[in-house]
Amino acid sequence: MFSFPNQSSFYKGKVRDVYTINNSTLVMVASNRISAFDVILSREIPYKGQVLNQIAAWMLDVTKDICPNWLLSSPAPTVSIGKKCKPFAIEMVVRGNLVGHAWRTYQTQKHLCGVEMPNGMKENDFFPNPIITPSTKAHEGHDEDITADEIISRGLATAEEWKILCNYAQALFARGQSIAASRGLILADTKYEFGKIDDTIYLMDEIHTPDSSRYFYLDGFVERQISGERQLQLSKEFVREWLIANNFMGKEGQTVPEMSDDWINTISGRYIDLYEKLIGEKFIPQSISDDETYQLILESVNTIV
Repeated sequence: MFSFPNQSSFYKGKVRDVYTINNSTLVMVASNRISAFDVILSREIPYKGQVLNQIAAWMLDVTKDICPNWLLSSPAPTVSIGKKCKPFAIEMVVRGNLVGHAWRTYQTQKHLCGVEMPNGMKENDFFPNPIITPSTKAHEGHDEDITADEIISRGLATAEEWKILCNYAQALFARGQSIAASRGLILADTKYEFGKIDDTIYLMDEIHTPDSSRYFYLDGFVERQISGERQLQLSKEFVREWLIANNFMGKEGQTVPEMSDDWINTISGRYIDLYEKLIGEKFIPQSISDDETYQLILESVNTIV
């Protein structure tokens, strides 16, 4: 943990450590921690923080024409610095394919967050059009599904703000799908977080990373759907599937299974693979000391604040 001049607060998230400077600037340090089912797992994943931070910074840069975003600089491999916004307590989950939580829900009901899902779909099928299935953003514990009407009635966003959030989320998802397709991937689902400064809405946090998104391989996707084979994924879902297979879904009384060295290295390799597939560049691992990271953050903050 760092301590910065004029630091006004500190928050330790599931994956990131967040420092507030002068109550106006955020310093986000991506750790190698990994979480699933809202639980931080017992061991860290080498280079995961660098992968997440660098994908997010790249994606924020190539989507800044769609909507304003919080990022100002990324001075170190695991660090992003940007504007502090007042967050909406909502995660804007956009789904292009019937997978994950949507698929599990589909087994018992054909609606999610007030959105009707078509009959006769198979796991991983494309929706006719991407759907938005928001959830409340919980500081602790599990996020909860919520409908658009509930968001407005509970004052989490006004009707006009909700319209803007939906438009931004759909446009960002379309851009993400286009980028993924150009790399031979399918962006199946993702989530976005937004906040405000005065009257302006900003995109916050990470976008289109393997922690916030699910990717399929495009090559062979249709054939696998027809034959009923499992789709090949580049996402964190394989970690969730491993946990489920080992009788853990984050429920009370369940114990997080032990993670072997081989399994840790497999997870790290999958994160690096997604970076290289998505960004189209060789991943270069960077290991710098906490002291070096601290100095780079100070230099960057001093040019911003």
